[in-house]
Amino acid sequence: MDDARIRDARILVVDDLELNIKLLENLLAEAGYRRVFSTTDSRQVAQLYRELSPDLVILDLHMPHRNGFQVMEDLREIEHDSYIPVLVLTGLPDHATRLRALEAGARDFLSKPFEHVEALTRIRNMIEVRLLHNEVREQNRILEEKVRQRTQQLRETQLEIVRRLGRAAEYRDNVTGMHVIRMSHYCAELARAIGWDDEACEMLLHASPMHDIGKIGIPDRILLKEGKLTPEEWEVMKSHATIGAELLSGSTSPLMHMAMEIALSHHEKWDGSGYPKGLKGEQIPIVGRIVALCDVFDALTTERPYKRAWSVEEVIAEIDRQSGRHFDPNLVEAFKSILPKILQIRERYTEKAATTAAVARHTGGHQRLVPDEKHHLPPYFQPQG
Repeated sequence: MDDARIRDARILVVDDLELNIKLLENLLAEAGYRRVFSTTDSRQVAQLYRELSPDLVILDLHMPHRNGFQVMEDLREIEHDSYIPVLVLTGLPDHATRLRALEAGARDFLSKPFEHVEALTRIRNMIEVRLLHNEVREQNRILEEKVRQRTQQLRETQLEIVRRLGRAAEYRDNVTGMHVIRMSHYCAELARAIGWDDEACEMLLHASPMHDIGKIGIPDRILLKEGKLTPEEWEVMKSHATIGAELLSGSTSPLMHMAMEIALSHHEKWDGSGYPKGLKGEQIPIVGRIVALCDVFDALTTERPYKRAWSVEEVIAEIDRQSGRHFDPNLVEAFKSILPKILQIRERYTEKAATTAAVARHTGGHQRLVPDEKHHLPPYFQPQG
């Protein structure tokens, strides 16, 4: 290793006798060490260690206030997951003392009175080990940071794909695609209101936009039909739940598994009258119950070419009526308790600007009636054809 690096190492000498400190300082100075610090008060060692981050601590064992063993306990708390560079000074070379010192964290010993060449050799060896340890730790830190950045990039890429999948399905029958953005934020807030932690809420935020991904597999003649669907067409329309689940199945990702559960279950109803499986009550996954409520709230409070926007009061009254029938009663109460937050989200992600841009893009500046999610709403909300 480069001598200059070794001579530039930070050394902290701890001994209650000023004479011993002076002797070591002179020895180290003659050997070319430029950064030597010292103290006769063992109570100051922990603070000095934090401030200096020394590459070597030359430590006497027998001192007033805090002996060397207690000082090493202090250093272990500071360097709990790293190498503690302690060279013990001792006039007691017995086996028991050495063993106790090693167990406390000492890496080597220097017996008093020490021979100069031996002392300098042991000091140099320990500094080399410490500097190599620091190099490895820094390389590991850099590697971990690169892995973290790469993992974050992969996660952002995955989330971008997820968002685009959700928007792709929504754009087939929604002018703006803002519905999935609002609805997903509603879902995250509702989950938080019932006690979910931040990580689970964030996963739901990203998984819920894929609830209607199965609409990609519904023929345009049915999905975009402006009139009322025939019973046969309605059966095809309902199949978007199973199509979506199939599209999202088979992944080991917890996010994709949650999205698959949502796609399959968000049209189930509390009383068992929903589809595709007719699940009832708590048989329905909680994520499906959350999305069902938030999805309908946003659909009804949003104006579309085929219907006016219901007032918030009208929607809440209808949700109350459907509590225990369509919706989980506990979720209904939790939703009403966070209604101010829901309305803030609704205001933040308004349709107006997005609709203007989207209509111009899709129709060349001329308004076009789009059936939107009218076939996606529960039958009691659907327009009459």
